[in-house]
Amino acid sequence: MPGLIIAPRARIFHGHEWVYATEVKKTFGDPQPGDVVTLKDFRDRPIGMAIYNPASQIVARRFSRRRQDLDADFFLRRIGQSIEQRKNSGVDETLARLVWSESDGLPGLIIDRYGPHVVVQTLTLAMRQRVELIVAALKELISPESIILRNDSPVLKAEGIDEEITMLHGATPGPFVVEANGLKFEIDVFDGQKTGLYLDQLQSHAEVAKFAKGKRVLDCFTNQGGFALACAKAGAAKVTAVDISESACAAARRNAELNGLEIEVIAHNVFDFLKHAQPEYDLIILDPPSFTRNKKTLMDAMRGYKEIHLRSLKLLEKGGILSTFCCSHHASRELFQQNLVDAAVDAKKSLRLVMNHGQRPDHPVLLALPETEYLKGITAELMAGR
Repeated sequence: MPGLIIAPRARIFHGHEWVYATEVKKTFGDPQPGDVVTLKDFRDRPIGMAIYNPASQIVARRFSRRRQDLDADFFLRRIGQSIEQRKNSGVDETLARLVWSESDGLPGLIIDRYGPHVVVQTLTLAMRQRVELIVAALKELISPESIILRNDSPVLKAEGIDEEITMLHGATPGPFVVEANGLKFEIDVFDGQKTGLYLDQLQSHAEVAKFAKGKRVLDCFTNQGGFALACAKAGAAKVTAVDISESACAAARRNAELNGLEIEVIAHNVFDFLKHAQPEYDLIILDPPSFTRNKKTLMDAMRGYKEIHLRSLKLLEKGGILSTFCCSHHASRELFQQNLVDAAVDAKKSLRLVMNHGQRPDHPVLLALPETEYLKGITAELMAGR
């Protein structure tokens, strides 16, 4: 079998699962893009099996510490184990991320289930080449009505994969309704912008909604109204939801109608809205899309976070609550928290931590691979009289 000899002091010797091009001492056996390769240390001792792609900066991603191939039995076993983990974690596996890439030993494979419909992303070449085996495993394990391939991520370019959205099994489902946290959401997994429902935030929706009763709530970057609807259902006095996307706002209104809830939805740039809004809110939620996709733009992103933090703090009444989220793994929880503290200092406010938030258990974190932990959130109280 072809393989790579890894240079000393590479991060894989410290538990990480990736091998960068600069960490390869030697290649043997003429491996081809997408091949399974064996990894060896500089003393010729095996250290596991990996998928290979010389077009990427990450030339190898380990999927096992013992010798095995990416065959039908492998996918059936690994995906089955992932589904079982979701069941054991208490997450409803019929509305969940069934596979989360390296965290489930399947590098670059993401599988989301929305009731009878499944969405697959193959973000590595090896997984894209074996998508038929993945489909076969899913059909045997959960018998979905449809399986959609949504390869529409910009990260595909680094792997040399073309973007595409296509049916892998069954008919195009069209818009349909799912229920989460006692709320109904209309989603379109084939034609919609993304899927319309962020599974990783469902737990946070419920957590933040606990503070909403009787409050005047502002939900910024509302997307399809996840936080806004959860707060309205929890008894908020008034809910205002803001998003720059007209289609997202229309979806939020549809979802509010589906649930018989009243929320005000405003199509507006959140930065501008916060700049001109009146200080009349008791709970403000900030859940923006990622402001950075690489380390080069991290500081620019942090300036963006600080701006919305500062403006939000100025809009909160005394004793008010700010729930803020960051979905970029490049920004650590420590950096994100310090950003909030810096904004509070500039606003001459004092904040007290109420709750930390993170990914739902269906997005497990691999401790040695910090890239698998991307979502972090902080709910803080604006202290009165300080």
